[in-house]
Amino acid sequence: MVNKYTVKMLPKAYRDIDNIYGYISRQIKEDAAARRLVDKFESEVLGLSMLPYRGAERKVGAYAKKGYRQLFVDNFTVIYRINEEHKEVIIVTVRYSPSKF
Repeated sequence: MVNKYTVKMLPKAYRDIDNIYGYISRQIKEDAAARRLVDKFESEVLGLSMLPYRGAERKVGAYAKKGYRQLFVDNFTVIYRINEEHKEVIIVTVRYSPSKF
């Protein structure tokens, strides 16, 4: 039997995704692309419930060497940590990958 993890998002991660959607939808005027990206975030993040360790450990920048992991979704990096005791994946933030963070 496969252990399934609960995926939780911190408020900052929700704000990050909302800001990404808003920027693509309103600033770039690509509402359909913004929706597709949010759908992709949802799919990839929910996939962590079955494979929480598929993202690499964060080795550089903010969150490096502190037990955080990263998952790349298009041009964005999802930073998360795993609470093994409670079988939870906690999504911390979503950042634009080329930014130095």
